[in-house]
Amino acid sequence: MLSALIWVPILSAALVGFWPGTAMSKYARQVALAVSIGVFILSLVLLLQFNPGDGSQQFQENLPWIDTLGLTYSLGVDGLSLPLLVLNGLLTGIALYSTDKAIERPRFYYALILVLNGGVAGAFLAQDLLLFFLCYELELIPLYLLIAIWGGQQRGYAAIKFLLYTALSGVMILAAFLGVVLLGDASSFAYAEAQKVASLLPQTQQFLLLGAILVGFGIKIPLVPFHTWLPDAHVEASTPVSVLLAGVLLKLGTYGLLRFGLGLFPETWSVLAPGLAIWAVVSVLYGSLAALSQRDMKKMVAYSSVGHMGYILLAAAAATPLSLVASIFQMVSHGLISALLFLLVGVVYKKTGSRDLEVLNGLLNPERGLPLIGSLMVVGVMASAGIPGMVGFISEFLVFRSTFPVFPVQTLLSMLGTGLTAVYFLRLLDRAFFGRLSAQVINLPKVYWGERVPGIILAILIVILGIQPQWLVSLSETTTSAMIAPQSTVALQEGAKN
Repeated sequence: MLSALIWVPILSAALVGFWPGTAMSKYARQVALAVSIGVFILSLVLLLQFNPGDGSQQFQENLPWIDTLGLTYSLGVDGLSLPLLVLNGLLTGIALYSTDKAIERPRFYYALILVLNGGVAGAFLAQDLLLFFLCYELELIPLYLLIAIWGGQQRGYAAIKFLLYTALSGVMILAAFLGVVLLGDASSFAYAEAQKVASLLPQTQQFLLLGAILVGFGIKIPLVPFHTWLPDAHVEASTPVSVLLAGVLLKLGTYGLLRFGLGLFPETWSVLAPGLAIWAVVSVLYGSLAALSQRDMKKMVAYSSVGHMGYILLAAAAATPLSLVASIFQMVSHGLISALLFLLVGVVYKKTGSRDLEVLNGLLNPERGLPLIGSLMVVGVMASAGIPGMVGFISEFLVFRSTFPVFPVQTLLSMLGTGLTAVYFLRLLDRAFFGRLSAQVINLPKVYWGERVPGIILAILIVILGIQPQWLVSLSETTTSAMIAPQSTVALQEGAKN
């Protein structure tokens, strides 16, 4: 079942891309949508069969691969990876559905999206360090091409910048993985084997290896000062690609921090935790202040992502069972909210030809504006600002509740980010949606139901998980408790007090 989540989209991508003749060009969209829906349904079947009370890896698949390298084809899923796996399937389907039907080179485009889906699923499922790295790097090429070919005017610059940053991220991560296995004299690259040997390494080596992991995944998240590639990539990427980038691909970084940073070096993590909490505060405040100064709606949402990803690092730094549940919840919350916001900004740009807050005005006009899109934007903004009843409120409340006993000052400073989020998103609503309809954007084209449905689905999920968060929390509680050794938690809290 786990292999199907990886190989069905990848093999389908080969079918879409290389089927002889021109007939596939007409049906590439339908085939890609059918595959993505099938993969999403399969992830839901996995969700229904998952045992939340078991904190170990479930549905495991283990096959020998390259014995001379100690490389195995080992897959598994737990409460950390399962929510992200389902999110990947959902947002891939939404991205494909939201793609313009008249897109150029459709076979190549849809094939790249499917490869991206399979690569991300492989990274979340991999239980071998090298297998994770291969899947982590696999998503780099499709995303680069999706930005470089179907992006905006500055797509070449944005794509190259993304490629360079992500390549550096991969180098750091690979160096850390090789260091763990070679310095620890491990018999293979299996994750369980790496866990055993990593904790036995001298502390200096642990600091160096964990530092490489932090920088590598910090670039991917991205955290300040490694964030500069993200706004450019979002602004130049098409709307479906931005949905996948913000909703799923950034989560590879936060997932990697938890799985391979905290998971391999829990004691060293506890020593660095106060510094990581400060790093989180810097990202939260910088991202929020940068978003406040933007005129481009898409760039504002991009900088908002930088700030909100900082909350995940703050929760991970606290490294308690509750804070790790909070970090997972924040990953899913941010994925849904950011996907909704980028979708709506894309519709606004498509209908008005502008994302400039100095140009747009009055789009909530019920007769000549975009009233339903504006209403959905209000939902997305309220969720991002942490209004009760929305998934964003639950995720941020869990983060602050779980981190305050460990890092009270850093938590209070991070709370300022929530206030700033309300300020810059209220500015967006006030400028673009309220007031008299701007003369520059009158006679707007009709918004069809096909353009509304993805946003409505995401808005419903945002409200449902805001009202019933236990459905998501229960998936991860046992796993996060198993990830934290009692002595590591005690050491972390003592270090924070000192």
